[in-house]
Amino acid sequence: MATKIKIKNIPEGYQSIISNGKHTIIGDEPVTSKGTDLGLSPTELVLAGLAMCKVGTVRYIARKNNWEIGNINAELIQNVQRDNSGLKAAIDVKINIEGNITGEQREELFRQADNCYVHRLLNGELKINEAEELLNNSEPILKSA
Repeated sequence: MATKIKIKNIPEGYQSIISNGKHTIIGDEPVTSKGTDLGLSPTELVLAGLAMCKVGTVRYIARKNNWEIGNINAELIQNVQRDNSGLKAAIDVKINIEGNITGEQREELFRQADNCYVHRLLNGELKINEAEELLNNSEPILKSA
């Protein structure tokens, strides 16, 4: 099944109303990029999606194996370098798993986190098709109550 996101960019800064049809969030750019800093930036949203997938995978595997864990905290940092050949980006991932688990279980959880769907999607053969015009007869982003 395809995943669908709709977005409406409004005139204030770079504020964007982002919806999957059920949930809505605000995206924006920082003030240093002439945004209003009222929402996560596009890069932050990508990192957030990756982080959420990793910690969700850890939780799923722990539950599946009846391993006792508590909170899972993650920190992702993207570093980008530009050179003549284009952008080179790397994402550093740190995960802390609270709970009563062995070192072997912890290593398995880290391995599974690195095998989460979004990690594989971003590392795989990802083709982004060229933009085309969206006709105005599509459904509105926010529906009136």
